[in-house]
Amino acid sequence: MPSTFNVRSRVRERNGVLNRPEFISLNQQPSGSAESRRGSRRSAPTIIMKPQSSQQSEEPTDSGSRDRRESTKMPEEDCMLLNPSFKGIAMNSLLAIDICLSKRMGVCAYTSSSWGGCRSMVALLALTGHGITWILGTIVCLTRSNTLAGQEVLVNLLLALILDVMTVAGVQSLVKRRGPWEMSPGFLDCVAMDKYSFPAAHASRAAMVSKFLLSHLVLAVPLRILLVLWAFLVGMSRVLLGKHHLTDMVCGFALGMLHFSLMETVWLSSNTCQTIISISTLSWSPFF
Repeated sequence: MPSTFNVRSRVRERNGVLNRPEFISLNQQPSGSAESRRGSRRSAPTIIMKPQSSQQSEEPTDSGSRDRRESTKMPEEDCMLLNPSFKGIAMNSLLAIDICLSKRMGVCAYTSSSWGGCRSMVALLALTGHGITWILGTIVCLTRSNTLAGQEVLVNLLLALILDVMTVAGVQSLVKRRGPWEMSPGFLDCVAMDKYSFPAAHASRAAMVSKFLLSHLVLAVPLRILLVLWAFLVGMSRVLLGKHHLTDMVCGFALGMLHFSLMETVWLSSNTCQTIISISTLSWSPFF
């Protein structure tokens, strides 16, 4: 039988172990659980009210998240730039090819270019298609013409040249496309309002004049071939000089044919041409 002293000592040791700091929570567990139960009973109504407050707090967060999503949405233009269409890719590729070929063909752009020695000859060829040259030449021929048929053709040609110059100048001022070599326009180009690249004014004028002369003059076959070749070389001369792109030349040829078709529809008769000549003669007679 163990003695009572040993039993008491064991009880004291147990109480000493339970009184250590790490076992205090175990000793206070029943009272803490009771207090927590009481507290839970007391805080029951507040717990019921929490979902309402949480719903109220979620509403502004939802609206805030919506605003953030709307702000983070990319505009339609940026989406189009990031995902270009096939048409946009094709147009950009064609423009890049046009610029590359036009720069390579500008062999007479400067005197230091590969064909710089031929620059003066090419510039002279381009001068034959200049608007000022053709307008002045037509006026001189009109003053020396004595036949009604010749005056009729020359008056309509003069009106077609003025229409070509004004139309090309208007389109160039709207598009404002620079040439492949970024050259400043010369004096004659500024007078004829040929400051930009698109469309090519020389190509438009050469196409219109060649078609006009082929339709209203009786020419031999070699002269007809030379006239068509001249129109093509005038358009190419501006590309060789670095003034225009290839697409500018092609659009210039198309615009010249359009001008010819328009003049054919509004062709002035010989009587109207005689009236115009007489009025212009009376208006200019005080100066001569």
